Amino acid sequence: MTVPPEVFEERRRRFLTTGFGLLLFALAIMWAVEFVDSVLLSDQLQENGILPREVDGLDGILWAPFLHGTWAHLLANSLPLLVLGGLVAIWGARRWLVVTLIVMVLGGAATWALARFGNHIGASGLVFGYFGFLVGAVFYERKIWPILLATVAILLFGSAIVSGVVPTQGVSWEGHVFGGLAGLVAAKVTTPRDSTLEAG
Repeated sequence: MTVPPEVFEERRRRFLTTGFGLLLFALAIMWAVEFVDSVLLSDQLQENGILPREVDGLDGILWAPFLHGTWAHLLANSLPLLVLGGLVAIWGARRWLVVTLIVMVLGGAATWALARFGNHIGASGLVFGYFGFLVGAVFYERKIWPILLATVAILLFGSAIVSGVVPTQGVSWEGHVFGGLAGLVAAKVTTPRDSTLEAG
């Protein structure tokens, strides 16, 4: 059965306004940026990451999640980003977007202020931020379904998250730590006030 163009366009528009649709769009941008950077620009875009305590590195807070050192680096981030970001997207497009922005800005700013000097790039800060959000939501939401989502996240990526915050040469473990902490903050900030009230 052929779908009329106007129906297809409406479905596409509605999908792109869901949290998962926005997540896929962001991931597509990351892959497009890596293609342009590696194929057309000889990896010049990579220089625009977070440079701690350098004024020129401040704008890297916004660009860093979309920049990767290699295709393998991007591939390693894509699956956990898709799964954990998808779990966050269950809360809806608006909350996914707010959580993403908080993790990017707050986690990135902390990395800029406190991390070792170097060029910090990659979407792993977002990955750790989504994980932090999912865990934090368990304590702030006080409902069953956030516990189930956090359990899935821990079972799938718990060991990788733990190993990712161990100080390692050549890895922005600080970005991981600050991303995770920013995710916890995002869980607190975005939780409806009624969800945190004690019965009494």
